[in-house]
Amino acid sequence: MASYNIRDLQLHLLDVLLRIDAAFRRAGLRYYLVDGSLIGAVREGGFIPWDDDMDIAVPRPDYERLIRYSRDILPEGLEFVCHENDPSYPLHFGKIQDAQTTLIERPHLYYLGGVYVDIFPIDGAPVTMWRRRTHVLRYNLLRRLLYLVCRDPYRHGHGISSWVPRLVQKLFTHEGIQRSIRREMMCYDFDRSRFVGVNLNDGLPAILPKAKLGAPTPIMFEGRTVMGMADNDYYLTRLFGDYMTPPPPAARKQHNFFYCDLKRAYREFNESDLGLS
Repeated sequence: MASYNIRDLQLHLLDVLLRIDAAFRRAGLRYYLVDGSLIGAVREGGFIPWDDDMDIAVPRPDYERLIRYSRDILPEGLEFVCHENDPSYPLHFGKIQDAQTTLIERPHLYYLGGVYVDIFPIDGAPVTMWRRRTHVLRYNLLRRLLYLVCRDPYRHGHGISSWVPRLVQKLFTHEGIQRSIRREMMCYDFDRSRFVGVNLNDGLPAILPKAKLGAPTPIMFEGRTVMGMADNDYYLTRLFGDYMTPPPPAARKQHNFFYCDLKRAYREFNESDLGLS
């Protein structure tokens, strides 16, 4: 497990976010703080003290522009990585990473890159509750299959625990599951939909009226202006209930990254140092 100063990591993430904010403003791209990053902005005026990541969400039309033109949009040193531009990428949403750093989240779901900000696409969502439930159910099933396709099947040894991922890896391909997830996420057009799914990893509560999302709205974060939603309280209450009360220590989640180096470019990293290759 990595040993790192969480405040140093937070300040580095803040620098990445501010560079993203400036680049998106120049390119006319929209984004919103979401999940714990938005809680931090509203409740703490910045990072939640124990938080070691950052999440933003981008409307699908802008997300697609980012896929196609990220090298023109982003400043030197920042990279947008996703399955659409890197077939080995194991997730169904993208990251903007700092190429001058090195980060490995988990050795059993191995992907070598830099310290990152998660970038979730915001897609349209159905109006009726039964369609929402079906949409989220299919999405979660595909997301689970993707995890099993990419996971080291022997993470917990060669016993019964390896059977399910090994079977999934025989029946499905990484590329096929990624295509299915993308198709499911995009089956409701963002521009034509009255409801949107901000980050379907959060389930049904993440589906809200597009009017509550609104246009990106300035909010203070660590003394700097970034972008939140038109109605932050509506979104955060749906997801977290009483989000203004910090959770007890036992419920405070951190990534506890496997490896993190803020001063070493990931392309210079030698995997043999960790015995992973």
